[in-house]
Amino acid sequence: MSTPALSIRDLTKNFGPAEIIRGVTLDIQPGERHAIIWPNGAGNASLFNLIS
Repeated sequence: MSTPALSIRDLTKNFGPAEIIRGVTLDIQPGERHAIIWPNGAGNASLFNLIS
């Protein structure tokens, strides 16, 4: 397996006491495509903003 183009370990985001994103771990290899698909209000935009 090659070195990931993107590697994320235990990503977390809080808004005050509310934990919006908890423990996201992700490896994306060169050439792979992934989608962020969760119900509305589940932290999709927050996750995308943290990654970008």
